[in-house]
Amino acid sequence: MDIQFNKNEDSFKSLCYQLKERFKKVALGGGEKKIAAEHEKGKLTARERIDLLLDPQSNRQEVGAFAADEMYQEYGGCPSAGVVVVIGNIEGKKCIVVANDATVKAGAWFPMTAKKNLRAQEIAMENNIPIIYLVDSAGVFLPLQNEVFPDKEHFGRIFRNNARMSALGIPQIAAIMGSCVAGGAYLPIMSDDALIVDKTGSIFLAGSYLVKAAIGEDIDNETLGGATTHSEISGITDYKCASDQDCIKQIRNLVSKIGDSTKAGFNRIAASLPIKNQEDLYGLLPLDRSKPYDMLEVIHRLVDQSEFEQYKELYGQSIICGYGRIDGWAVGIVANQRKLVKTKKNEMQIGGVIYSDSADKAARFIMNCNQKKIPLVFIQDVTGFMVGSKSEQGGIIKDGAKMVNAMANSVVPKFTIIVGNSFGAGNYAMCGKAFDPRLIVSWPTAQMAVMNGASASKTLLQIKVASLKAKGEKLSEEDEKTLLAEIQSKYDHELSPYYAASNLWIDAIIDPLETRKVISIGIEIANHKPIDERFNVGVIQT
Repeated sequence: MDIQFNKNEDSFKSLCYQLKERFKKVALGGGEKKIAAEHEKGKLTARERIDLLLDPQSNRQEVGAFAADEMYQEYGGCPSAGVVVVIGNIEGKKCIVVANDATVKAGAWFPMTAKKNLRAQEIAMENNIPIIYLVDSAGVFLPLQNEVFPDKEHFGRIFRNNARMSALGIPQIAAIMGSCVAGGAYLPIMSDDALIVDKTGSIFLAGSYLVKAAIGEDIDNETLGGATTHSEISGITDYKCASDQDCIKQIRNLVSKIGDSTKAGFNRIAASLPIKNQEDLYGLLPLDRSKPYDMLEVIHRLVDQSEFEQYKELYGQSIICGYGRIDGWAVGIVANQRKLVKTKKNEMQIGGVIYSDSADKAARFIMNCNQKKIPLVFIQDVTGFMVGSKSEQGGIIKDGAKMVNAMANSVVPKFTIIVGNSFGAGNYAMCGKAFDPRLIVSWPTAQMAVMNGASASKTLLQIKVASLKAKGEKLSEEDEKTLLAEIQSKYDHELSPYYAASNLWIDAIIDPLETRKVISIGIEIANHKPIDERFNVGVIQT
């Protein structure tokens, strides 16, 4: 390996180390003191409950670990949006688990908590897999109730989804393992099975203080809505459990008896590791993200046996399309080629840019994958579509629209891995969040925005300077440099994958060595739901 490879490797491994350290911090939730307080009550934390619930040593994928990262600082923060969401196996069956973290503001619902819960329900519905709720929440965080309560994608949507999943036959199991208050009380009771832990679990529309204020009745919370009340008198809960551990054992028993679903039938054979060293992934991406590299080398370290069959290899070379296997699953891969490519017309194509011929090729390949029922994997390192008079006259808008149309109407599951740049319309064409990938994750090297930081900062500076001039104000050269640095700093912060993860624009930031696992888990859960609609691209210009 050359010295540049080693520099790339050192930089990438440093980013992965930072990722692990940042995860350790958010995984503590409200902190060690709050964790100790939960233990003193005889309760496990959200993550401890999930660890006990999922099959040991089985593959799992957390969703939204960095949700709300650096948000709500005026309220002390809200690590992981106060709720932990993990896809994993329970008694060998793929499920998604949603656990309120009572160490974070008593599990109260912030705006991002609602968004993250909705994402978990979306995954369950898209893939027809059981969803398990481990409820321990004080309800809506009142100072932000206007951002949580009334809108379409707010708190109420959770109950709408409860009802829809019930109608669709998607199993829902809810365990009341702490507080369950007000509107939140409907979530477990709209599930198929409701469990409650004695002495620590409680559920009511209004707690004892509110009851006293509203109707003058003097009653304690345990009598009002504890396990004995709801298991022996109201009949609201189905199972009374002695402890968190007993409750989790009962959930595993319930899941073990759920029947199998009809499979989509995606092709899978025995898995093989790539022949090429996966550790090389750390050194392949250049430190300077404007520099070219060969995306094919990345693909060869992701696919089984490093075997990849290229589609239209010599045509539209700024996008690589082809077939391979990941953990035994057949996949169609659409990836941005980052090396400079010379065309037959002796023209040089810029790496990471989508040209007309590449967009046309990708659209055709996506159609083929839908015809053959092969899941699609998009590997993004894209700066956008090619611009200029030649591209416009060549029909770049038409060809780009064709690619977007084919991708948007795709009925096979799509998975998106952002490894580098994800700018402008390139993000859309390569199956960004707006186009419903079943899972979308990034490497720590990812950046997402309308355009790169340097271009955006200069554009924003020009707008600011023009605005000041219109008011009769003038900036010195030094003032312009200072303002540019401020704009650049803000924009660079918003380019970060952590900013995207905080806003749930992506499901996770992952070490590149986890890429195969994420895709395999994604296809495995997608295989639980048959494809019940035909691929149709509608009207597109040819």
